[in-house]
Amino acid sequence: MSQSQQQPDSAGIQHVVDSERIPPRLIGAIVAVGSLAFIGILTETVMTVLFPSLMREFNVDTATVQWITTIYLLSVAASMPISSFLKRRFRLKAIFLAAVALGVTGSLIMIVAQAFPLMILARIIQGVGSGVATPLMINIILEQSPRSKIGRLMGVGSLVITVAPAIGPTVGGAVTSVLPWRAIFVGAVPLMLIAAVIGCICIEQRTPTEDAYLDPVQLCLIVLALVGLVLALNQGGVAVSAAVSGGAAARPGVVAVVSLIVGLGALILFAKSSQRAFSPLLRLGILRDPAVLLHAVAYLLLPLVGIGYGYVITNVAQLSLGTSAFVAGSLVLPGALIGAVCAPVGGWFYDRFGAVKPILIPLGIAILGPVLMLVFSMHLTPGLLAGFYFIFGFFYAIGNANVMTSGLSEVPHEFRPDGNAIFNTCLQFGGAAGTALFSTVLTVAQAGAGAEGTPQFAHATAVGGAWTFAVMIVICLIGWGCLATAFRIRARRGPIQAA
Repeated sequence: MSQSQQQPDSAGIQHVVDSERIPPRLIGAIVAVGSLAFIGILTETVMTVLFPSLMREFNVDTATVQWITTIYLLSVAASMPISSFLKRRFRLKAIFLAAVALGVTGSLIMIVAQAFPLMILARIIQGVGSGVATPLMINIILEQSPRSKIGRLMGVGSLVITVAPAIGPTVGGAVTSVLPWRAIFVGAVPLMLIAAVIGCICIEQRTPTEDAYLDPVQLCLIVLALVGLVLALNQGGVAVSAAVSGGAAARPGVVAVVSLIVGLGALILFAKSSQRAFSPLLRLGILRDPAVLLHAVAYLLLPLVGIGYGYVITNVAQLSLGTSAFVAGSLVLPGALIGAVCAPVGGWFYDRFGAVKPILIPLGIAILGPVLMLVFSMHLTPGLLAGFYFIFGFFYAIGNANVMTSGLSEVPHEFRPDGNAIFNTCLQFGGAAGTALFSTVLTVAQAGAGAEGTPQFAHATAVGGAWTFAVMIVICLIGWGCLATAFRIRARRGPIQAA
């Protein structure tokens, strides 16, 4: 074979190798947008540790101070569905800078706010910014990653989404033990500005924008649906807690029922409107594929446990074992840190071995964490809590990092922004539902057990912990079963044709 014949072959191989390298600017873009998303999600869970301080400073009760978190979740949930439209209509850099501006503005208001309504306004602004930033990060990864590296880069994205809620209580407890709570937001501002500089340099526009149309009716319906459902979960938990403790449950109960009816009704109307629309806000048709639907259901269920686990451990540690808030928050840190390492490793397994084994095997082993918690529920120690959570966090991070990647692999390339918005909304809703569900279970177990700090109350909290661990096991098994069924459906179809 002549030199001239060999040259095109070697050149072609070199081109393939170059095309599969991760560009430095893509890494910078992921770091920039990921940092913004990380800070937004982190402050969501940090605030729960600050409730006692906020109640004293602003002279509000427990039911009122919870709106700091609730209004944030509502804002995030309402913002994520429009990420597909934003991606089609505006340039990526413009979306990113808008998210930065919202995050910085919200943090500045938090720093100077001297009235509780201003705090609520700040959390709304921050929630919108986080609801824009998180799907933007995933869209950049899906659109610009080399095909053979998409799993590990999605693992990095999963790291941001799952680790930030886990370490939030630890960060909040550590900072507030030595500094005023506003220092958290003082530190967040320069970090977001640094991310803005990196993003301006590194974010690239690979696809042209479209003259997309935002249907105001569809927007109102999806916002109303998500706000109604999240509010129903929150107020439902408040109503049950009040009922079992002998408090006034009528008002939150009515709010929960009305919100549920409004949320479900708006969701049904949105789905019907999307079917008829020429340019729907979200292309829900991708959920007609049972494999995609089952992945989405699993991505809704598993974060109930992944995000709610930290809440349960910190409360059981303080109220049953008598640890300090700082020690309780620190118990989730080893599991969260191992998750930070293992989420990209799980993505590497996905790239190397496909979806089935890197998802089903680690998620199956992760169930051992709550199983051990249940078995030892009446004999737990802080060390056992941290160790069993470490088992869960290690394998959960490896497996869950790949669920969205696997689900979106079934979606045509042009519809992946819609799939990204749907999956991220499922994640956010699942996280909100998990906290509401587990807090309600603990409160029911504690009802009538006497004052906090008594042996009876500590025992009741341990019993409530056992109940929550049992619920976690059931949720994990259902999520695992959804994924196993999705893979059986996929196997019957044959190999996936990569987009």
